[in-house]
Amino acid sequence: MSHAAYTFPFIPVCDHPPVNYQNTPGTPGAPVNSGIPEHGRVPKYYAVKTKLSLMVDELGEGGLLPTERDLAVRYEVSRETVRQALRELLLEGRLRRQGRGTVVAGPKLEQPLSLASYTEGVRRQGLRPGRSLISLDRFPCPEALAPEVGAERGEPVWHMERVLLADDERVGLESTYVSEARAPHLDTEFDPDSSFYSYLHDRLGIVFGDADERIETVLATPREALLVGTPPALPMLLLHRVSRDTAGQPLERVRTLYRGDRFSFTAHLGQQG
Repeated sequence: MSHAAYTFPFIPVCDHPPVNYQNTPGTPGAPVNSGIPEHGRVPKYYAVKTKLSLMVDELGEGGLLPTERDLAVRYEVSRETVRQALRELLLEGRLRRQGRGTVVAGPKLEQPLSLASYTEGVRRQGLRPGRSLISLDRFPCPEALAPEVGAERGEPVWHMERVLLADDERVGLESTYVSEARAPHLDTEFDPDSSFYSYLHDRLGIVFGDADERIETVLATPREALLVGTPPALPMLLLHRVSRDTAGQPLERVRTLYRGDRFSFTAHLGQQG
């Protein structure tokens, strides 16, 4: 799909004197006043970033940005200043690299905070979910893991590590721990590219009852960054989940790393009865 060349509006960019940026109260979820202090003075890179954000909105998904050199000339700043502005937009998921250029990224994937699986969440957004198996190992259960998977210390436990895919794009890394007693033939019966929740329900008759989740932000380790295909400095969303069946018995322990530039989480809140 071809995109017309972007036409620059004439907008001066500097940090002294104060710059008058238009507030956009009609954009819900956006920072008030585009994050600009009332006195209007900001670092040069942030001023460039603000203008690039407007350009991103106008270009739309897949739109090709001008080169760093063109942007530096237009905004009368150094290429390093432009590079810093682009770097932040890349980390926020507004842009992505494509070949030697930079294009506008699509919307982030929304993963519901519920007992629904990753597969269901991705399909709901019209994308094709997938997983690539890294390893499936069996090991003696350590004491710290035992209460989370309903096993005794030393009993065999499965560890399955998979890269999460959305339309073949690597978007996360998932580690699942479950006792061998719960899934004795996991290594021979389960298709690692499919939903583990569906396998437990359809093949083993196990129904999820409830779960506890904790979310935090982390930086990927060098190994994790290599598997997910991101730079180590990219912020990641780390989700810890401990699940139980309908009888309240421990079922699985999951550690999932999601790309911060590709994911957001949603939850429905209501009054407790």
